[in-house]
Amino acid sequence: MTRDYKRHGTTTLFAALDVLTGKVIGSCLPKHRHSEILKFLKGHRRRGARGSGGASDSGQLRDSQARECPSLAGQTPTVQLHFTPTSSSWLNLVARWFRELTDKALRRGVFHSVPDLIAAIEVYLDAHNNDPKPFVWTATPEDILAKVARGRVALQAVPQN
Repeated sequence: MTRDYKRHGTTTLFAALDVLTGKVIGSCLPKHRHSEILKFLKGHRRRGARGSGGASDSGQLRDSQARECPSLAGQTPTVQLHFTPTSSSWLNLVARWFRELTDKALRRGVFHSVPDLIAAIEVYLDAHNNDPKPFVWTATPEDILAKVARGRVALQAVPQN
């Protein structure tokens, strides 16, 4: 950060990825509380009832927020919550979409207000959904397990204090 850096505000983007089609449902809300999460899930549930359904990864929820959400999701089969284990965010495909959003639309951008930021997010979201492509795993299970084994060996080599 530079000395003349000015933060103009923040927003919280909630997103749900349909892993079969690659479409993303997103909503920018002012805060990251359970009431906003429930508002997003209720809207997602309404859209899911008309469409093909979907799954939401809930890896970024705190325990107190997560306890509130499954009861809502359990009311309908069109919404499924998946809780990604800690340190397993690489399994989270919606996190991959967030990375693309950051790389292609937000990084190095200049947003003079929160509405400018939200507009940029919505433009990217609309463009993505006009031609969605599902994320496809390119690594084989054997490659992934080999990397895990190498990581485990490296971790065990770290001196314990």
